[in-house]
Amino acid sequence: MKGAIGNLESTRTRLDSAVAAGDCPGIQYVVVSRDSTVFDGAAGWADLAARRPLEPGTTMMAYSMTKTVTAAAVLQLVERGALQLDGPVKALLPDIPYGERLTIRHLLAQTSGIPNPIPLRWVHLPDEHASHDEKQMLARRLAESPALRFAPGERYAYSNISYWLLGRAVEKASGIPYQEYVRANVFARLGLSPAEMGFVIPAREHHAKGYLPKWSLSNLLKPFLIDRKFVGEYEGKWLHVKDNHLDGAAFGGIVASARAMGRFLQDQLRDESALLGPGTRPLFFEQQRNNAGEPVETTMGWHVAPGSAGSFLFKEGGGAGFHAEMRVYRSAGIATVVIANNGSFDVKAFLDTADREFTR
Repeated sequence: MKGAIGNLESTRTRLDSAVAAGDCPGIQYVVVSRDSTVFDGAAGWADLAARRPLEPGTTMMAYSMTKTVTAAAVLQLVERGALQLDGPVKALLPDIPYGERLTIRHLLAQTSGIPNPIPLRWVHLPDEHASHDEKQMLARRLAESPALRFAPGERYAYSNISYWLLGRAVEKASGIPYQEYVRANVFARLGLSPAEMGFVIPAREHHAKGYLPKWSLSNLLKPFLIDRKFVGEYEGKWLHVKDNHLDGAAFGGIVASARAMGRFLQDQLRDESALLGPGTRPLFFEQQRNNAGEPVETTMGWHVAPGSAGSFLFKEGGGAGFHAEMRVYRSAGIATVVIANNGSFDVKAFLDTADREFTR
């Protein structure tokens, strides 16, 4: 950490190089400690056609990084006694088709056994957002995947539906819509305004356009992966993917900049959290186990880095047009986040290299 402060210029150069090499149209990268922002940088373009620069405060799509925020909301309600970690989900959501053994803990730890169909078509245009019926859409997805792949707790297997259900559990336990609960109890507690972090694009002129590389497998397969109405025009060697919102806010709906996500990450590093009390906060970082007592690769909201004794916790988020990842290095007292407006950008390779400047 101490030696890293003198390497800020090389990190800025790394961002510029990623854009110059054609890895992404634009990129944001933020590094925080518990009480300061160590690095906050952006490079490249939010809009290639209009030549609008990507600024540190420009919003982009967080996608599945949202799940960690949802987990924090759930643990808040556990702390209040409004939710029980090992209570049956069906007691809250009687219409789900997954039986009585499924618990909130299973959903948080991704050991639910719920299927995970490819969710790339689970999106809608911003103009459709006001009429979007999320509950109806969830009911449709549950009807399409009514059977568990394995008994709850048997093993780890990722499922977007599991976190969609957690959003509904937040609503049932709090008595207010999921988005409203998170705005009041997560974003507001962190001092984040709706323009900085929310569930809708706050202003298109301050939001980045998402892209796919023209010469990529993702672009080649797009007719099979996304609806034609989301496909924009080519801008040089990049295909514009039109603005969209996910059908389920709790599994991928957050719109934010890396700077705003950094505020959430700082809360994970501080001795006293603004979000979780001392009795509940350790649950956020505790590696979970399957029914046999064997560790799985998640906590209740984070993934545990493989190897090196789980040297960091992370959550990746990716979709049509954007790719992101955030990490918490608790022993080093550092957290990082990168967001690029290229759905194929290699976030892991970028962080593996860039983070060394601040964690060694």
